[in-house]
Amino acid sequence: MTHRVPLFINGQFVRSTATSTLPVLNPATQEALAELPMSTENEIEQAIAGARQAFASWKEVPVPERARLMMRYQALLKEHHDELAELLATDTGKTFDDAKGDVWRGIEVVEQAVNIPALLMGETVENVAGGIDTYSYMQPLGVCVGITPFNFPAMIPLWMFPLAIACGNTFILKPSEQVPLTPVRLLELLVKAGVPDGVVQLIHGGQAQVERLLKHPDTKAVSFVGSSRVGQSIYKIGTDHMKRVQCMAGAKNHCVIMPDADKEQALGNLVGASVGAAGQRCMAISVAVFVGQSKEWIADLKEQLSGLRPGAWNDPDAAYGPVISQAAKARILDLIEQGKQEATCLLDGSQCEVEGLPEGNWIGPTLFTDVSPEMAIYQQEVFGPVLCCICVDSLEQAIELVNANPYGNGTSIFTRSGGAARKYQHEVQVGQVGINVPIPVPLPFFSFTGWKGSFMGDLHAYGKQAVRFYTDTKTVTARWKYDDDETVSQPNLTIHLK
Repeated sequence: MTHRVPLFINGQFVRSTATSTLPVLNPATQEALAELPMSTENEIEQAIAGARQAFASWKEVPVPERARLMMRYQALLKEHHDELAELLATDTGKTFDDAKGDVWRGIEVVEQAVNIPALLMGETVENVAGGIDTYSYMQPLGVCVGITPFNFPAMIPLWMFPLAIACGNTFILKPSEQVPLTPVRLLELLVKAGVPDGVVQLIHGGQAQVERLLKHPDTKAVSFVGSSRVGQSIYKIGTDHMKRVQCMAGAKNHCVIMPDADKEQALGNLVGASVGAAGQRCMAISVAVFVGQSKEWIADLKEQLSGLRPGAWNDPDAAYGPVISQAAKARILDLIEQGKQEATCLLDGSQCEVEGLPEGNWIGPTLFTDVSPEMAIYQQEVFGPVLCCICVDSLEQAIELVNANPYGNGTSIFTRSGGAARKYQHEVQVGQVGINVPIPVPLPFFSFTGWKGSFMGDLHAYGKQAVRFYTDTKTVTARWKYDDDETVSQPNLTIHLK
């Protein structure tokens, strides 16, 4: 009998009563790993009610105690790091090294949550007027919701619930229905760390379950990472129902290669950033912009890419794993076929096979050149191991190209010129910029700052902005009368503080 993925409601892992289920499939073999229940309305109500009830006591827990919970949790995550990575690799098809990176980047955010006392400090000004002081506090919102994608089942949940609960909120996690096993294990370790019942809940499902969470009057904030189409829907529904919402969505990330760049460094980084994790990263480089004579390096790029092959998670020679599903593979292959009609395909991975794993969702490295902005392979986020090359004559043209794109998640430039790098970082309209760094994902004491169509909301994920997202600021203006003070005998009819 196939294992049914549990819910986590009010401190207990429970078997859902849902009759509607989905199979959880190994993308390398199509083997059924588990059966995912689509949580019932009653189960969602129980989770929300439990989180609301737990909030009343959890918000009163002293901030240092919340920090100690995070300290115990990060220690357990480190202790079980490789175990989590193996589970994640089976869940997603990622290579073991890639899976370990996924887990570690999540642990780094939990380490930042340990620092929550310093991050929750308010502001104080003494004597803003005669005998009056003003100070502010950062207080939690209530029940928060996290909706996470398939491609980072450890890192992205850990972007969300550790900081949210460290701030004093309670949290409901709705992970991707394609990769639920790793999030379950994350919560098992959180229980072991000592999280009180009801502080974190786990439910499963799709659009109907998400909309119920978004529309419920007791949920206060929603964090989402996923596609632009879904992100736009979540942002609209959430804000229409007066929620605080942050949506990290699609991307089309460009890497600009200047002719003075270190050729080996630039190409080596470009290869990994474009096809690593099978291109299933919102910060993957999917467009290489070759400036001037650097276009002569495209042949070398093709040679490096052609030496890579996908494989199973435990294959030490595999460069990356399968794409997540047969549907994802079909969509990527369709875009590759469209690309062949419009651009020049230098390397075609659409017929890729892996020995011994004929049912896997394999796509080999694919390289296009002579690409222009009106083509489908440029306009759409392929989310596969596909790299498009565009050649321009100048840095100014490269900046114009990137700025015209509707997305603004990440970009990189490879150059030896400080002047060129300074011009690019200053003028490019993208939220995260790498200089001789291929995928500029900030460490968690900064924030993940996508722009334009890559982000909907005002405050970004993790770092100081996430603390602001998960709290409200209360400002207090106080006057305390000392016994010897002169008594104020007349009513004050103005707003002036005197």
